[in-house]
Amino acid sequence: DLNVSSRAARFNLVLSEVLGEERLKEILKERELKVYWGTATTGKPHVAYFVPMSKIADFLKAGCEVTILFADLHAYLDNMKAPWELLELRVQYYEQIIKAMLESIGVPLDKLKFVKGTDYQLSREYTLDVYRLSSMVTEHDAKKAGAEVVKQVEHPLLSGLLYPGLQALDEEYLKVDAQFGGVDQRKIFTLAEKYLPSLGYTKRIHMMNPMVPGLTGGKMSSSEEESKIDLLDKNQEVKKKLKRAFCEPGNVENNGVLSFVKHVLFPLHSEFIIKRDPKWGGDKVYTDYEEVDMDFAAEQIHPGDLKASVELALNKLLDPIRKKFETPELKKLTASAYPEPSKNRAKGNPKQTVDEEEVIPSRLDIRVGKVISVEKHPDADSLYLEKIDIDVGEEQPRTVVSGLVAYLSQEQLQDRLVVLLCNLKPQKMRGIESQAMLICASIEGEPRKVEPLDPPEGSAPGDRVYVEGYESGKPDDELKPKKKVFEKLQVDLKISGECVAQWKEQNLMTKLGQITCKTLKGGNIS
Repeated sequence: DLNVSSRAARFNLVLSEVLGEERLKEILKERELKVYWGTATTGKPHVAYFVPMSKIADFLKAGCEVTILFADLHAYLDNMKAPWELLELRVQYYEQIIKAMLESIGVPLDKLKFVKGTDYQLSREYTLDVYRLSSMVTEHDAKKAGAEVVKQVEHPLLSGLLYPGLQALDEEYLKVDAQFGGVDQRKIFTLAEKYLPSLGYTKRIHMMNPMVPGLTGGKMSSSEEESKIDLLDKNQEVKKKLKRAFCEPGNVENNGVLSFVKHVLFPLHSEFIIKRDPKWGGDKVYTDYEEVDMDFAAEQIHPGDLKASVELALNKLLDPIRKKFETPELKKLTASAYPEPSKNRAKGNPKQTVDEEEVIPSRLDIRVGKVISVEKHPDADSLYLEKIDIDVGEEQPRTVVSGLVAYLSQEQLQDRLVVLLCNLKPQKMRGIESQAMLICASIEGEPRKVEPLDPPEGSAPGDRVYVEGYESGKPDDELKPKKKVFEKLQVDLKISGECVAQWKEQNLMTKLGQITCKTLKGGNIS
């Protein structure tokens, strides 16, 4: 019994939570545990996938039988994140990239079983069980279960409501004792525990790992480009994304860079080295994450040194994966599974690409910012013009030259959260370079009324703002002035009757909710 308890405790050491610990102990008295981890084959896997990969390594060391499920049908059911015609290619990509990740951290593949969802989810027995389950699960329970996993939209598709029930049935059809996933899956796990016994099936054990915050502070997401580092990103892209990552001195909350050290690098290496110049104390080796946390909170570790050290460690993990994907076969697979819009030629003009022709909101790099300081432009004469420094989640604030002080006082602007367009070409305004544009609501008339847009409560500098339905696109590095991309999109930017910012009646959002204004119903956005 002591041996069983210690083995069961071993699972708790590497997980955030275990539901069904007594059942776990009972199984371990008789045999090794059978566990599965599933992933919907949607966007490209990113570096946060190293968290479950390191846990899978721990399960194998503990003697477990581990199955990895490529949930292709789930990818389609989740608001069609993966088009039907790309499902098979996405599965092939996921299998190759996840095997490369496991090899990168030294996990033996011969002890793993890989299964594709549609290999059994389209069978007569499984389909009948889906119907049986749908006659028991309420719409409220299905929606609640998928709230943190299935993409939430104003008018949800029926497919998204089926998603949690199918995930519950997978436990039975894969013949496992336990399902493992992120803490964001908890509501799906509790739905499975509630309803599987109603079908005559055994309640399973559920084991959860923590979620790694993205580089912008929220959940690291495959569909939010700026929040993640792709497994095939080149060294320079890794450097660029880490440089822009939210990493405020002394702030250990929602710090994606620090969390990556805690949840990925420490479990894999049992230590972390801060690389720094000898004049700042030289390199320091940490063997306990809590020391890293305390030193960063006390500002003994500079954000620049932390980012540089993470960059070095991360590239060591990514190098063998990138090398594997340099083969012509895997390059072709990547391009086929995730076709770039720019690779598709526009009709009628072979030299022009869809990417250049298509003016869509995802090309705009819109972010939440926080006003740090407001001062009158030294060259403003009698004009209302001010120089505003705004934190947008980067190491240095951006300077914006604006006439907003004509409508709001400096005191009203100070420390306020605002919305900015960050990829316009910087331009000098009376000698000061303006590095972004404040986005405001306005109504013409006498007098003209102007209000800054308001991000949802709890927003942080650097949070990405997107148009609903255009979450997955990557913004242009810089909008070319001659192309007038923003000007073309601006025509359809409006404030709704409920004071919500919209483009073609689709809401402007962050991961926390809608972008709004105070009072200017039906106004323009500029």
